[in-house]
Amino acid sequence: MQGGRAWLTVIGIGEDGYAGLGREARRALLTAAVVTGGARHLAMLPERVRARRAPWPQPFSVEPLLALRETREPMCVLASGDPMLYGVGATLGRHLAPDEMRVLPAPSSLSLAAARLGWALQDVAAVSLVGRPLDGLRRQLYPRSRVLALSADGRTPKAIAALLAQQGFGATRLVVFEHLGGALERRIDGRADAWHADEVAALNLVAFECVADANDAASPRAWTLTPGLPDDAYQHDGQITKRDVRALTLARLAPTPGALLWDVGGGSGSIGIEWMRAHAACRAIAIESNAERQRFIEHNRCALGVPALQLVAGRAPDALAGLATPDAVFIGGGVTVPGVLETCWERLASGGRLVANAVTVQSEAALVTWRAQHGGTLTRIGIGEAEPLGRFDTWRQALPVTLYEAIKP
Repeated sequence: MQGGRAWLTVIGIGEDGYAGLGREARRALLTAAVVTGGARHLAMLPERVRARRAPWPQPFSVEPLLALRETREPMCVLASGDPMLYGVGATLGRHLAPDEMRVLPAPSSLSLAAARLGWALQDVAAVSLVGRPLDGLRRQLYPRSRVLALSADGRTPKAIAALLAQQGFGATRLVVFEHLGGALERRIDGRADAWHADEVAALNLVAFECVADANDAASPRAWTLTPGLPDDAYQHDGQITKRDVRALTLARLAPTPGALLWDVGGGSGSIGIEWMRAHAACRAIAIESNAERQRFIEHNRCALGVPALQLVAGRAPDALAGLATPDAVFIGGGVTVPGVLETCWERLASGGRLVANAVTVQSEAALVTWRAQHGGTLTRIGIGEAEPLGRFDTWRQALPVTLYEAIKP
């Protein structure tokens, strides 16, 4: 239904309101039977727009709007800036065919902020904190990282400043933009470690370029973006896939955007966490039966910027029932438990990867037997570190790890 036949028009509107809309957007509003949007956006419309005004329900849902699709009457939705950037247009796009909806975007607040600052958008990390935990910002905190953060409310800038100071980036200068693109636009500047505004306008965006504190430049808080975070980045009880083995394991798992990992026997959550840190769209489920280690996972996923990592409290294979189909499975412990390898292999998507690590003779034997039946590769990993021995140094060998990898046909 392209070429004007789409029943729904999603219109991006800025702080300048109706006056800032183009001819096509105004025509759609003047001919619409219903206009849906937030109360703030609906209040921007002049009286000559005669359509019935339907505010979004609380809690938010697009279902009432979708229920009207069978009427085939022309309808509009008003949304802030670019509706396809963290906006309702993206939500509606998951429910409607492309020819049912046309989108008329306005400049997004991210575009306006980048223009004010002279930043190239392709070099900036864009993060929405609307309905999302602040901990999700942590993965973007490293020296010289430029970030544009959409605030949840007027107290978000203060919370961001506190987080930066806590993470060793107190020297970072924050720029808060209120009501970008409108008559009430205002800019507030300040250092993270001396932030002075307890609360700003609810409609705001925070921009910053991370600057490490002078005495904190070598801190492990400036986390690497590659697999293999320092072991002390995690809370754990010793049951952790060590740094070098973890990096090799992640390389074999080969995370791709949008892929789902099962981390079976999650321990500290290190494999699932670093899988999700590989790309913002990566997803992971950690399965862990030990209550203390579950607490470690809960802490580590937030501290390392992936609060969306799902934790399933239970023991495999029973705890795997009902979980979404994985694109990759890592078994860090439990390969000798009856049914674990079989269930993981059965549930793994076609073309998916199964990777398992073994330290004991028994678990290695289980992998050797499994490989004989299902194919795959076995790799022995031996790592030694130099440690003092009297006046000299010697090599201290870690326990060898057997790494199994297979791709399901």
